[in-house]
Amino acid sequence: MTTGSKAIALTFDDGPDPDTTPQLLKLLAKYDVHATFCVIGTNVADHPALIRQIVAGGHSLCNHSWHHDEHLGKLPADKIKKDLKRTNDAIHKAAPDAKIGYFRAPAGNFTTPMVRIAADLGMTSIYWRVDPRDWSHPAGETDAQHVQRVVKAVQKQTRKGSIILSHDGGQPDSIIAYRELLPWLDHRFTLTGKPQ
Repeated sequence: MTTGSKAIALTFDDGPDPDTTPQLLKLLAKYDVHATFCVIGTNVADHPALIRQIVAGGHSLCNHSWHHDEHLGKLPADKIKKDLKRTNDAIHKAAPDAKIGYFRAPAGNFTTPMVRIAADLGMTSIYWRVDPRDWSHPAGETDAQHVQRVVKAVQKQTRKGSIILSHDGGQPDSIIAYRELLPWLDHRFTLTGKPQ
């Protein structure tokens, strides 16, 4: 999936996280870059102030389900809808005027009913083109090696129109990687806060 333009979009999944999300927001502000945050409902309920910070920073919001059930799309339609609405309700409780324009299925496990339900709730389903697998920590890989693997993957895979998948939820190495990646991306591409 692409942005449909020459611009690239940064997306960050599984937050908000009280340790990494504030660091990422500061880093994005430093480069005047906007991103899309694909948030998990339970994390939203636990950290509503972070949702307000994301919105105040001009970033886009994306529903990433209530608790990242990778089999959500296999459930009956009414349960899928209940999950997505519950997440949207938590976001709106934290930031009543927030626009939730996007939905991303947990682990990218989209199903036709899930996409239709998200659309009925006013959300465009988004996938990605670049996945540096920042969530994966192979045995024996040091933190420094992990950071460099993520950096190299993004640098190698990113093209005009790319949607880049990364994680702020529980992934401190991703923040370190983006300290190197943001100036590199900003120098080579136009970055947009909206994936479509």
